[in-house]
Amino acid sequence: MAGCVLLASLFASSQSILAATALRGPGLYASPTGNDRNPGTPQRPIRTLEHARDLVRRINRNMGGDVTVYLHGGTYRLTQPLILDASDSGSNGYNVIYTAVAGEQPVISGGVAVTGWKQVDARRNLWAAPAPAGLNNTRQFYVNGMRALRTRGRLPVDVTTTPTGYTTSSPLMSNWRNQSDIEFVYTGGNALWSEGSFGLGGWTEPRCPVASIQGTTITMAQPCWDNSTKRVMLPESSGFKRTANLVGPASVGKQPAYVENAFELLGTPGQWYLDRSTHTIYYVPRAGEDLRRADVEVPVLETLIAGRGTVGHPIHNLVFSDLRFSYATWLLPSTNEGFSEIQANYMVTGEGGYATQGLCSLAPNGQCPFGAWTKTPGNVSFSFDNQIQFLNDAFLHLGGAGLELGNGSQADTVEGCIFTDNSANGLELGGVDLPLGTGDEATRDNVIHNNYIHEVGVEYHGGVGICVGYAQRTKIEHNQINHMPYTGISMGWGGWPDKIQQAGQANNSQRNLVAHNLIFDHMLVLADGGGIYTQGLTGPTLDEGEQLIGNVIYNQFSSGHGIYTDNGCKNVTAMNNVLFHTNHDNWGSRHKDYYNGQAGQDYDAFRFEHNYWQQGDADSSKQNVTIKDNHLINALSQAPVTILQDAGLEPAYKHLLNEQLEKPTPPEAPLKVAVSLEGGIALVTWSPSILQGNSPVQSYTVSSSQGDKVNIAAADFQRDGLVKIPRLANGKQYAFTVTATNAAGNSPPSLPSRPLTLEAKTISKPEAPANVSARAGDGMVSIHFQAPENTSSPIMAYTFTVNPGGRKITLTGRKVLVLSGKHSTFDVVDGLENGKSYTFDVAAVNAAGEGAVAITNAVTPTAYSSPNQN
Repeated sequence: MAGCVLLASLFASSQSILAATALRGPGLYASPTGNDRNPGTPQRPIRTLEHARDLVRRINRNMGGDVTVYLHGGTYRLTQPLILDASDSGSNGYNVIYTAVAGEQPVISGGVAVTGWKQVDARRNLWAAPAPAGLNNTRQFYVNGMRALRTRGRLPVDVTTTPTGYTTSSPLMSNWRNQSDIEFVYTGGNALWSEGSFGLGGWTEPRCPVASIQGTTITMAQPCWDNSTKRVMLPESSGFKRTANLVGPASVGKQPAYVENAFELLGTPGQWYLDRSTHTIYYVPRAGEDLRRADVEVPVLETLIAGRGTVGHPIHNLVFSDLRFSYATWLLPSTNEGFSEIQANYMVTGEGGYATQGLCSLAPNGQCPFGAWTKTPGNVSFSFDNQIQFLNDAFLHLGGAGLELGNGSQADTVEGCIFTDNSANGLELGGVDLPLGTGDEATRDNVIHNNYIHEVGVEYHGGVGICVGYAQRTKIEHNQINHMPYTGISMGWGGWPDKIQQAGQANNSQRNLVAHNLIFDHMLVLADGGGIYTQGLTGPTLDEGEQLIGNVIYNQFSSGHGIYTDNGCKNVTAMNNVLFHTNHDNWGSRHKDYYNGQAGQDYDAFRFEHNYWQQGDADSSKQNVTIKDNHLINALSQAPVTILQDAGLEPAYKHLLNEQLEKPTPPEAPLKVAVSLEGGIALVTWSPSILQGNSPVQSYTVSSSQGDKVNIAAADFQRDGLVKIPRLANGKQYAFTVTATNAAGNSPPSLPSRPLTLEAKTISKPEAPANVSARAGDGMVSIHFQAPENTSSPIMAYTFTVNPGGRKITLTGRKVLVLSGKHSTFDVVDGLENGKSYTFDVAAVNAAGEGAVAITNAVTPTAYSSPNQN
């Protein structure tokens, strides 16, 4: 940021004519306590970013240096978005820089404070305050920097689906107020025990508003309802029984997972409601919160900063450093559009969108290109831009995606930034509507480096850490991404037509690099994603395709793949990665090649070499897929130290892991509580809290509606995947809630599980697991299996018995609980002798005990020819 730095001074003539004069000096200064009539000196700063922008426009930029705007600490409350265009660019290779004064923390905010709180219902500890002037709607609410939840609860009536919504078992909801503000939420994820999967695929969580409730008739808002329940099918003549979008099913589940934003659901601590009809905000405080002294913020703006270039006139050479972007909302889901998600926070929108949007040649009047659905916007966004830099910034408390570098973003850099508490995706690059973009339309040569991305997608759980559409020569390196509801990094688009034996969408993507990233504790809510997910054609040849190098991915909660090469994913190389404790596969999967006139006789080209994993596939090279020289591990420490140490933030950026953007607070409540009642015991599991409150969750407490209570350490829950509550009474109905605890306190309780009545019944030990096999490594073996074909009770564990020797290993955890159908999983047994033949007895365990045994093939561990070098 060195160079000849310019000042702007301002004076008013008697005719109120403003003039800006460029001066040499330390910089243009702004402060939330400044005055826009000031000259912008350190002693007399201006106040607003809009005025700073306007002054910079008037500065003569031909003087040969950067133009710097220094922002003093404090909150810059925007009353409208800061809009930048090509005229706000740097010139002659120099930058316009917006940066913090050293040692101070400016916050760019689109929020307003809520004051005037009064208790209005002592029994429920319900408080109310007048909504601030100018607040017509918002979806987020924060108390002392902690996000609160809109009211939510289980549907209080039984429902039957109709073409326009539902009929209900009683008119209970017909008297609920502000019915068009009520929202039904359809959470995907793994279906397990009492908890279903209700989304448009396990990787989605659509939301639709209610239009009206009359008697026992619920009418849902349009076009959201049709876009979420009538996704058009391919014609019968195609020979395929699939939706024309080829991504997921035609309709959400038969009922919502829960209901959100209803006044009648108030009562749970940490939940709030905006009554737009009375312009009143209601809130039930959490323990220790004093609303008379608390900083309560609600976002009003949907955009904080938007940089809008055009083809031929890009916006360029702007730097934003050491700034905090906070308190913005996104209101499209609160309109009749709702949030009809298709994948990675992309949506189907518009009247009749279910029948045309993004369907191209696959439906009558289909809109091209294929897969061009609507993206969730960033609260900070740029498009048709180049050499934009975000350095050491923080994106938090945001209601959309954190940062969107859209179509035509070129040579941009995002480095040293923190993304957390974003409702949707953390960082978005490119889009999916210009697959063949060239010149200024192409998204190319961008660097995403040394960023800490965690706890994003906290409202729209299909959100991912880094979401890249069609792009060229992107470098995504040395980022840490953890505690995610869905996928860590998503790359590419448009490969789904291989499901109907057609080529994926043609595109200009090429030479994208994803290297040395550390991804863990992901897929905490939704399923069928991965640590790194790639879709569609990645380059014209294998050498020009996507490179996945030196990434470390572990502790994946829901089912999917560690590295996921999905439909039409061609020309990917994965080398020197570490894949550990994923659910189910480390890598998946092969897809037939229909590009360039191919007829599916071979697979999409993929190279998987020199990785450290637990899957253990044998070396092979056939049909364009090469598996070579990969090493089994049974602990992260068994992978090379060089790979482990090089993954994630580089030393100069590790301080980001300890940045306290807010004081520690209790975590949010766990999600998706699922229960099985068997043999006098309850098995209870759940999805962990996404927002941990700036302090790791240490333990969970499970409580039943009959007064039972059990605690479990977070580490034990990660290992076992469940809690057992014994000595329950037959004939009684039980529902369970879960709270999470960190160093700052307890979360509010989760939504209750669906109520179940314990019935006396005989439980049989499980049948033998299906399709067991063993794959040898160096001193260890990977054991693969499927769940038993028939079970009378949930499987809680699997055992492996080593023959000879009789050593027994027990496998527990989430991947055991969700294993079903034709899916396989695996684990590694180590401590074996090379050159010695082994078989393994594999058995399932349920409440009745260990079941029948299936025996693997005989295998002989052998030392690797290229040993693990630590």
